Amino acid sequence: MNHDMTLYDDPFNAIQSKEKLVEIRLWDQKRRQLKVNDTITFTKLSNPLETLTVRVMALDRFPTFKKMYETLPDQILGAQGQTVEQMLENTYKIYSPEQEKQWGTVAIHIEVID
Repeated sequence: MNHDMTLYDDPFNAIQSKEKLVEIRLWDQKRRQLKVNDTITFTKLSNPLETLTVRVMALDRFPTFKKMYETLPDQILGAQGQTVEQMLENTYKIYSPEQEKQWGTVAIHIEVID
């Protein structure tokens, strides 16, 4: 099954260059449909004509983004050199702590389909 999601430029480019191997999201209704081997087509928010397709390799669920960031290496998250606090600050610009509490989080391990 293919799923559609949007991305800001920096994460889109990091996935495209294979520097980012995990996309983080809320474990909301849309993400609960994901299964290993599904595909995701990401659309770049600044240019809806630019897309990128990846395969879902694994799904790791965490109760909080903090727990995720403490568990997974920053390199695979596309956050090289960032502290857990910096990663949380960036994440909370997109998702609220209330959303995080309601849904939990998921680390979507991906592989770019060439």
